Amino acid sequence: MSLATGPSEPTRPGTMDERARLGLIAAVLLGYAGLSHYLTAQAADSAWSLLAILGPMALLALVGFWRSGQRWLAVALALGIAALTWRLQRGGDFDPTWLYLAQHAGIHAALGVAFGRTLRPGRQPLISAMAERVHRGLPPGMAEYTRRVTAVWTAYFFGMALTSLGLFAFAPLEIWSLFANVVTPVAMCALFVGEYILRYRLHPEFERVSLVTAIRAYSEHQQRREAAAPVSGEAGRRSEP
Repeated sequence: MSLATGPSEPTRPGTMDERARLGLIAAVLLGYAGLSHYLTAQAADSAWSLLAILGPMALLALVGFWRSGQRWLAVALALGIAALTWRLQRGGDFDPTWLYLAQHAGIHAALGVAFGRTLRPGRQPLISAMAERVHRGLPPGMAEYTRRVTAVWTAYFFGMALTSLGLFAFAPLEIWSLFANVVTPVAMCALFVGEYILRYRLHPEFERVSLVTAIRAYSEHQQRREAAAPVSGEAGRRSEP
């Protein structure tokens, strides 16, 4: 994702602490990726594997539903995960790898839709909205650049979803697991870093914005969307950036 130019960002106290936290988070995620690959490839039908692989995203979804006022969805999701775990623990006859596929491909497809729909005429691209919040305005050159980067991320997410489906259908489970649990986070980091390097080669006039600032901008963007969404009535609608 990309954010670009504006007034120089002063060095803030705690920047190193933020970088240390990011490093710790990266280490935890790397360990989790390795664990997920091992469990998927070696013990996919274990109830503990189901909880370890689906649990983190399910927990995030539960919190999101609960905070947005859709508590019945949170309860339904919790009950569904509990029922699947109980059934698997008792030797149920369903294949949990389909759930792993649904999580990986589904998340990427949903992100592709979320990014892509902001590229429609009359909408502000998602990364443009994030950059505008950081810099309090978008010069024309930055607006065009962030639109293109939004399109790149849209293509990336849909490409990952389609690749996931193809590998699941035609490759051994171990290969799909390696792609889903290891290649995916590496590819995302590579796109982040590659875009960052290319951005300042093409546009040296853009201010260098830290990853911490980008993450904060995205978090604030999501919080504003949630705050603007009606709690009742027109359910599911969200104000566009």
